[in-house]
Order: sequence, then structure tokens, then C-alpha cells
Amino acid sequence: MLIYIVRHGETNSNDEGRLQGWSNDHLNDNGVKLALITGQRMQNVKFDACISSPLNRARETAEIILRESNNNIEIEYDNRIKEINMGDWEHKKIRPGECEIDEEALKKFFYNPLTFPGCPNGENTEQVCNRTQEFLKELVSRDDNKTYLVVTHGCALRAMLNYLYDNPNDFWQGHIPYNVSVSIVEGLGGEAKIIEHDKIYYDKSDAEDKYDI
Repeated sequence: MLIYIVRHGETNSNDEGRLQGWSNDHLNDNGVKLALITGQRMQNVKFDACISSPLNRARETAEIILRESNNNIEIEYDNRIKEINMGDWEHKKIRPGECEIDEEALKKFFYNPLTFPGCPNGENTEQVCNRTQEFLKELVSRDDNKTYLVVTHGCALRAMLNYLYDNPNDFWQGHIPYNVSVSIVEGLGGEAKIIEHDKIYYDKSDAEDKYDI
């Protein structure tokens, strides 16, 4: 089996350097454009099923990719692959000079996420690892020789794949996944391995880390 795991397209909150968490933002024009390009470049992929986070930015990304890649299938939704719950940090700006939350706590999230104690009234990274990896392991256990599209979020994607990376201690693997970047997992005999890491189907000049602190 093959599992294409995609981060959602860009939102205005991404562009403004705001944390989103469970906030239900929609894609902006650039997010739609990059999802369109990605879907069009994936027309050679026949998806048997699609599972998405229920949040708007993921759902809309899944809809665009399926439409543009000519895959006329229903989307299933799973709460386990929602983004980290940012609690009191939701929609707060975090860039230098305009940061609206405790900067030392924020640095812990970005530089030592595996020991991050959690957002106030939200989740910590370990909790996100637990629920997203439960989802992935359950999916891989089907061992059904199908091809899946899974649409999720930046932290959730890194958490989901953490146990499969060569160096799990490097949680972010160098950076937050770019919008609409694709990681491909192969499942065989109930075991999983990453065969493609952070692939983008659009021009590399459009790949930006919107949360460079």
C-alpha cells in the first residue's frame, strides 16, 4: 500500500505568522493555487480512498487535489489527524517584533518540541504523536494494497511520521513541512517506511517556511 500524506495549503494565518491549531481557517488564494498545481501534477496517481482532518484548510486541500487529479472519491474525516490544539495560543502572532505569546515557551515548541510541556489549555507534542501515530499504524495494518491520500497539518504530519524518521529526536526534520508538501509512506506486511520526504509539485521558489522565528 501507498499513503500520500499532505500538509494543507496556505491560509491567511500562515501568511501572517499566526498559530492556527484547531482554528477553522480557509485556504487563501495562494493556498488554492498550490493545491491546484499539486493535484494537476498527481493525475497519474489513482487514489482508492482519502482521509482528511476535518478542519477547513485540510478539507479544502483534499477536495482540490482529488478534483484536479481526476479522483472522484468520497473524503473520510478523522479527528486524530487534526493539528495540535494550541489552546490560548490560537491565532496569536509569533514573528519577532510582533509576538503575542511568551517567547521562551514558544522557542521550546520550535526548538525542543519533544519536551514541550504544551500550550496553555491545549495539547503537548507527545499527545499529538500518540493520536496521529495510532491513526497511521491502524491504517498501515490494513495491508490492503490500496493507495491513500491523507491530508493533515504541519505539526500533526511531523508527529505522525516521527517514529519512522531516521532521527526521531529531530522532530521538525529541519523545518515545518511546506504547504501542500507530500510525504509518501509504503506499507507492507503491516510495517511502514518513508519512501518520499517533503516532496513539492510546484516551483521551489514558492516553498516558504512561514514560521521562521
